Amino acid sequence: MNKVLSISNLSFSYGELEALRDITFSVEQGDYIALAGPNGAGKTTLIRIMLGLTEGYRGKVELYGQKLSDFKNWKRIGYLPQRVNLFNPLFPATVREVVGLGLLSTKPFPRKFTRNDEESIRRSLELMGIGDLEGKLISELSGGQQQRVFLARALVSDPDLLILDEPGTALDPLVRDSFFKLMKKLNEERGLAIILITHDTGQIGEHARKLLYLDKRIIFFGSFADFCSSAEMNQYFGPFIQHFICHQHKRYDDNTLP
Repeated sequence: MNKVLSISNLSFSYGELEALRDITFSVEQGDYIALAGPNGAGKTTLIRIMLGLTEGYRGKVELYGQKLSDFKNWKRIGYLPQRVNLFNPLFPATVREVVGLGLLSTKPFPRKFTRNDEESIRRSLELMGIGDLEGKLISELSGGQQQRVFLARALVSDPDLLILDEPGTALDPLVRDSFFKLMKKLNEERGLAIILITHDTGQIGEHARKLLYLDKRIIFFGSFADFCSSAEMNQYFGPFIQHFICHQHKRYDDNTLP
């Protein structure tokens, strides 16, 4: 399989405060990775480095075989930030205009839409099932609809890697379930590589294929099945939490392990 991202011996500190230590892993085409860990584990710092937003790290980061500093084709990377609600809901932008921003950000000046761009916007809207909303103002939409708009913006450039930061936050259960079904479909049918940052370790095993558990260093990276059978993870988390995270079992409670 083609390697999308490769990170080797990555470390980073904020002054005297260590954020990441000796991080090494890779992402292959078609991977669906849940990135989890406690608050302050370095998840956001890792993502910012991957997106070229934070410099001063030690180690090696490559995207599609290129050094991060040399990588220019950012339309291959889609990103859905956690706080899409920071977008001013009163800004008079239509759904179509918001999605189009995902293309404008990759264009040199003067930034103009082409016929191909218009077709890409249309496809992205249809993929999210919001083609009928293209003329509506973003402020007129529900939270779930807005989430689909911002995901359409992240996908409009037809990326090979999609990075999602807590995408289920503030979504009701039905909308969240629909969202994760869509992510699974994109991963399986289009081979889209996904890295999903989450605090919901009890549910993400239903959707992702691999777990990257981070606490400034990598605690575990591999399949959920391997996490389930790992004696080291049993010792680190304890048996109940290990099986709560692994999601390989049909039932468990506070007194009965799988």
